[in-house]
Amino acid sequence: MDESQEYTRYRQDSAVLAEIGRFLDPQVARLTVRLSGDLARAAVAAWDRDEEGEVGEETVEQSRVRDRAASLALIGLAVADRGTASGDEVVVELDVTEVAAALLAAYDEDVIPLESP
Repeated sequence: MDESQEYTRYRQDSAVLAEIGRFLDPQVARLTVRLSGDLARAAVAAWDRDEEGEVGEETVEQSRVRDRAASLALIGLAVADRGTASGDEVVVELDVTEVAAALLAAYDEDVIPLESP
């Protein structure tokens, strides 16, 4: 099946976005963030959890949810390796991709509204 002109343009836009990412990658690395102690512990628990079995055929939704769980586990690894308690919070440097994954999940789940400034 031939792709519509719109999707051809979207693929070209996606390629440009990837090139922007390649250009930005050396400019950004880690961001220092604060997490509540509860959230930090939940992330570490996700990292510590052993998943048994193989991933079978998945729907797009199932794949997205599994990818988000993996992102949470990577945040847990960062907390376990580099996190420092600060009162009721944990201060940790996260890779910008981990911060982006958390923000995208929050926007998608309507935890925070996606608004124009």
